[in-house]
Amino acid sequence: MGMTIAGAATAAGPAATPQRPNIVLIVLDDVGFSDLGPFGSEIRTPNLDALAARGLRYNRFDTKAVCTPTRAALLTGRNPQTVRMADLPANKVDPADMTRDRGEMPDNAQTIAQVLSRAGYATSGFGKWHLAPEDQDGSPGHNGSWPLQRGFDQFYGFFLGWTDQYHPKLIEGNKRLPSPNAPGYHFSVDITDHAIAALKPGQGKPQFVYLAYGAGHAPIQVPRPYIDAYRDTYAKGWDALRESRLARMKAMGIVPANTILPPRNPGDRAWADLTPTEQQVYARFMATYAGFLTHTDEQIGRLIAHLKATGQYDNTVIMVMSDNGAASEAGQRGSFERLYAPNKLSAEQMLARIDELGTDKTESEYQRPWAMAGVTPLRRYKLWPYLGGIRTPLIVSWPKVIKDGGAIRHQYVDVIDLAPTLAQVGHAQFPKTLHGVAEIPVAGRSILPTMLSAGAPAARSVQYFELRGNRAITQGPWRAVTIHKQGSDFTADKWALFNTDKDFSESTDLSAQYPARLEELKKLWWSEARRYSTPALAEAPERFRTREQFDASADRPDARIKEAAQ
Repeated sequence: MGMTIAGAATAAGPAATPQRPNIVLIVLDDVGFSDLGPFGSEIRTPNLDALAARGLRYNRFDTKAVCTPTRAALLTGRNPQTVRMADLPANKVDPADMTRDRGEMPDNAQTIAQVLSRAGYATSGFGKWHLAPEDQDGSPGHNGSWPLQRGFDQFYGFFLGWTDQYHPKLIEGNKRLPSPNAPGYHFSVDITDHAIAALKPGQGKPQFVYLAYGAGHAPIQVPRPYIDAYRDTYAKGWDALRESRLARMKAMGIVPANTILPPRNPGDRAWADLTPTEQQVYARFMATYAGFLTHTDEQIGRLIAHLKATGQYDNTVIMVMSDNGAASEAGQRGSFERLYAPNKLSAEQMLARIDELGTDKTESEYQRPWAMAGVTPLRRYKLWPYLGGIRTPLIVSWPKVIKDGGAIRHQYVDVIDLAPTLAQVGHAQFPKTLHGVAEIPVAGRSILPTMLSAGAPAARSVQYFELRGNRAITQGPWRAVTIHKQGSDFTADKWALFNTDKDFSESTDLSAQYPARLEELKKLWWSEARRYSTPALAEAPERFRTREQFDASADRPDARIKEAAQ
């Protein structure tokens, strides 16, 4: 685990906190790098602004580009391939499949909830799970990957990758519940109420609360006043939005002053090329998304207010992150009536029903170019190996220990590093063996020293990435990326090379200029993949091969759009 809290504090300067803190781990869904106020957004998130002003913002925090692999890495401290969650959970597990694509986490990969529970924490989970095979129904013998079997004392939320925010498909413990049908109900409010109840003082145990909002994953659903608050904000469109966000991010120091805004992603339409009706309709989609995030920020604010009112705030570690970049699945027209289904409505037809956006009459997702704006100034979006898919906001608060609130940390962090960090602040350790069985080694490294000191070295300099055949490798400032054409020879994949110290947004490919460096990185990718993945590389599982396309196409063909649980 490295040094203790006391050791880290002594090395960095500030004194250690003797009393173990509460830990609140907040995970947002499909929220892009620039989508929160503390990271340069025009979206109003005053509670997260205040949290960042007392805490830290990390601007080089990387995920696994899609929900389940990120969450598996987050909770276990291992690479998702190592814990057999290289992609989404299995529909039904093949018992003979012991590869990275099994879609079920092994028992000898303890989660942070299990580690903290053994160390004396009460553990509660609320919100999205999406870490269990879909055929597990919660009954005895069919719930091994449900939250209570993975270290949580209690869990209340939903099982798959998304749910309706007004009528969620709920589980509690190991049971399914009827969907709510009460006027005024909203899932974000509900799970925040549960988190507040779990964090009541005087329980005799420190608390670990995993709070995984459905927001801002589609369906984008929020009461109308939150949408109306952004009525005129997005009339300028996604191209102008990227420019204004980048200027704000530079002024804040979130990105370097020399950061270049890459060209519009291939296949994404220019705002100026839209018809006036399309512009009117599409702006309302983004206003709905923005309102959704502001509403979520209000819920986080309620939880923080509770911690302050009960004297728990100063000694509570709060981490806020997103699981991947902004979502691009709805293509150029967006989804209106239902997610992951062809949108057959014209702009004029959507305009006639525009007031249904955000209500329980629609399960909508915004148009793909809004995701391009959501990850400003990065390339591409969710699912892609470029930083637009991988890099997301990370806010860390611990007022009793962090002494330079409002600072931006530039050290590189991968999502696998957060579980070891939380174990360390909770005076716990991931075991090497448990009940006589060897545990899968933890790949993450604690970032606590960087929380205590701006000058602390990064916990890591190397991290590999792979999803659906697309690959990337980071080594210090260097990053190499390749897109794989499905079914083709992997040796034919063309790699790009970037120096992200000098080129934060991956705007300039240096592969022709530094071919020897690129070859070194490709060899490093193979070394890391062979260490952490079995097999090191393979085509995406059959069920994902036609779900997404990683090329310059403007939209997925309707035949490729499937009901998905991302």
